[in-house]
Amino acid sequence: MEYFSTDVGRIFLLRLDPGDYVLESINELVSKEKIKDAVIISAIGTLDRCVLHMVTTTGYPPKEFFKRWEDKPLELVSIMGIIADGKPHLHGVVSDQEYAYAGHLEEGCRTLYLAEIVIIELKD
Repeated sequence: MEYFSTDVGRIFLLRLDPGDYVLESINELVSKEKIKDAVIISAIGTLDRCVLHMVTTTGYPPKEFFKRWEDKPLELVSIMGIIADGKPHLHGVVSDQEYAYAGHLEEGCRTLYLAEIVIIELKD
């Protein structure tokens, strides 16, 4: 086990409008604000495109499965994860009318109506 403690820096409230891409917008904010390390503590909204990937085996190397949705309304239930050295590692949960899906968030997730994301920067 490894761990560290740190102090909190700036807090960012990111609002995404229809057509905005989630991970791409987070990357843009990270670059613009020169965020090195941070945590994503909340994300909710709606999507009409989404790409998640998940592992499908317990062996090594893991086999991965990519789940893609195109032009389908999805609830964005949650995104959580970290930004380390300016690179996001995020997992998300989305749902349709029947099921919830979770996995590693990939580029290509597009906001349908609105998405709201809270990012807390960590001090060095």
